[in-house]
Formats: sequence, C-alpha cells, structure tokens
Amino acid sequence: MFDTLVLPDLHDKTFVITGANTGIGKITARELARKGARVILACRSKEKTDPVIAEIQAATGSTKVEFIALDLGDLASVRRCAEELLARDLPIHGLINNAGLAGSRGQTKDGFELAFGTNHLGHYLFTRLLLDRLKATPGARIVNVSSKSHYQAKGIDWAAVHAPTKTVTALREYEVSKLANVLFTKELARQLGASGVTTYAVHPGVVATDVWRSVPAPVRWLIKKWMITPDDGAVASLRCAAAPELATETGKYYDVGGKEKQPSKLANDVELQHTLWAKSAEWTGLPA
Repeated sequence: MFDTLVLPDLHDKTFVITGANTGIGKITARELARKGARVILACRSKEKTDPVIAEIQAATGSTKVEFIALDLGDLASVRRCAEELLARDLPIHGLINNAGLAGSRGQTKDGFELAFGTNHLGHYLFTRLLLDRLKATPGARIVNVSSKSHYQAKGIDWAAVHAPTKTVTALREYEVSKLANVLFTKELARQLGASGVTTYAVHPGVVATDVWRSVPAPVRWLIKKWMITPDDGAVASLRCAAAPELATETGKYYDVGGKEKQPSKLANDVELQHTLWAKSAEWTGLPA
C-alpha cells in the first residue's frame, strides 16, 4: 500500500503535524520531509522528539525538520504553541491533527474527559487559532486523524465530557472523541466555505502504534498482532495532506489508504456538527 503512494515535490511547502514523534505521525513527517517539505513536529517532549528529528534528517537528507512544544491536554499549552508558530511567520500548507490517545483514563488539565479533551478539544483550539494563517496560504489543507471506531459511538453525552473517564477500557470515550473528529471536519469545511482551505477526516487503519500504550499489556500484545504497520497507516494522512487529486475535495471521510467512504449517520448529523462547534468554542473561549 505504501509503495503505491505518489506525492508531488513539496520543497516550497510547510506542514505542522501533532504527535509526530511516533507511529503514523512520525512516518507522515518522514515522507513529507523526503519530498522536500519543511515539517514541524508539534509534540509534548523535546527530549523524545529530538532523536526522531535526527532520524528523519538522516533518512531524508532534509534539514527542515523542527520541534515545537505542544500538550493537547493543556489548553494553555495549545495557545502558546499556536502563538509561537504564528510568530515564526511561516505559511502553513498543511495542518495534520494526528496526535491521539486510546485506553487512557482521567481528565485533562482543564477538566475534560481525557480522550475527548486531548483528541478533539485540543485540536479544535489549535486549528482555530491557526485558521487565519491557513486561509492566507494558497491550497492549505487540514487533516484530522479519526478512526473507524467513530461508527460505534452512540452520541455525545455533554455532561460526560466534563467528567473523568467512566469505562474501564476507556474505549467508549475514545469512540466519542473520534466521532468528534469527523463532526469537526465537516463543520469546519462548512465554516471555511470558499476560503480555499480544505478539510479531511481519515481512518488510518488499526495501526500498531503507541496510541494503545495505556491498554493493559496482555490485551495490547494480542490486538497488535492484527494491526497494520505505521507505514501503511500513514498513507491516508499523506494522501489527504498532499495528493493533487484531492486538492478540491473537502469535508469528507477517508478510509485506509485514503479511499473515500461514508462516515456514520451521526457524523453526518448537521445539528450535532453545529452543536459540537458551538460548545467547543464556548469551552475554549472562542466566538462560535
């Protein structure tokens, strides 16, 4: 699958990727750098990201691979990261909201259920703070890494997203956060209108990455046996971020390998899209 992906020359492009020091984010960063793009890895730990940057530079010969600090579970960190990015005065041709967690329990620093607050709300704020720069960059794209798990979500309990994780496995909460990713992608496409910025939600496949690090070891070992590699998992993100044939598509959902697919009925619920946008704006102190 990975061998069939053809990307254009990206020497004049800049991409920002969250959670890019491991898994499909790391592969996405590597392949964009291989095509000549400037790639900014937005991650929590500089100590863990610096070796990855060195690895990508060695593999691609690129010197345009950078770190910026971002903790999506801390909205103050999200604001600082956006401010620093904007201060660099670079165009943003692609924002790839890749970071995520599954199977982790608790609350974010701001009091939101951990998966929802990290996987959705942190990315919502980050994206909105960067929107003016994205609009000013011709052909900019926003890729939100979701999951086929969104099909299992029964809805969004607005009270539950303000409480600690309730389920033992935290997978129900993960499903809700992934539904939110698709809802956000669709509403974002509507909000952006004819701005020229396009949006994509992707299911990378069930990938053997660190997103499963909080799942108990015996279960994690078993489920990873049936997962695809990060290289194959990165194809959907790469295709949506840079493939010329998708340049005019927006607000759609893509399956493994970047093939368009219909999302769940709930993900297509326009009222739910509007409501999630409005509540997320209120919770992050932004205008709706």
